[in-house]
Amino acid sequence: MTHVSPSPTARISLVGAGPGCADLITLRGVRRLQEADVIFYDRLVDPELLALARPGAERVFVGKTPGVAAWSQARINRLLVAAARAGKRVVRLKSGDPGVFGRATEEIAALAEAGFAAEIVPGVTAASAAAAELGRALTDRASGRTLAIVSGHPATGAPPVDFAALARAEATLAIYMGVARAGETARALIAGGAAPATPVDIVERAGAPDARRVATTLGALEAAIRAHGVRNPAILLVAPPRRADAAAPLPAPVPALAG
Repeated sequence: MTHVSPSPTARISLVGAGPGCADLITLRGVRRLQEADVIFYDRLVDPELLALARPGAERVFVGKTPGVAAWSQARINRLLVAAARAGKRVVRLKSGDPGVFGRATEEIAALAEAGFAAEIVPGVTAASAAAAELGRALTDRASGRTLAIVSGHPATGAPPVDFAALARAEATLAIYMGVARAGETARALIAGGAAPATPVDIVERAGAPDARRVATTLGALEAAIRAHGVRNPAILLVAPPRRADAAAPLPAPVPALAG
């Protein structure tokens, strides 16, 4: 593994903005914003965070809108490298945590190839915010000892997620970017042995003031998303799937709630 020393005149930080509200960013993240010469920020970043940057900092929107390719990852990589070569202190501000489906690996690799090291400043990830929105923990020593963070929208050409194996693992699932393929995901989990009555909580815009919560089950997931008009960004929290032949009854789903 190659280790790259940072430029003496440039610092590149991939900063997690957290989900939703600006006050979910870390203190280190705020310090990096206050030190930055240029900030490249995502579509889902709270605009209030940009007010924390020093007055002279350049702010560049590089948000990706689903179905629109105006800001490709390659283009963003080139901007980061160019700013680093100019000796600027760079912040790449990402919603949630940069290390959780945040394309951080690609940006770090592009910078390393150009001779620059990047630091990651962790942020609160959406799964944590979704569980907090529901007033419960993501894990439990008795019935939720395994947590799987899963992408519901794999990259083009990537192998599909083995949801059948996850069903057999009886793990709590936090599914990111899973709205569009929710029906397909639910059917794969049920085919793997999860009961259709397995509880699922959908949290839209977790951590934001306008967050919404919908409680449903695996069997009714696709219909619930249509009925409530669920849109991304949303997290699907699937309770540890029980086998379809499990003897213990499952609790009835809670009615849909709007936050």
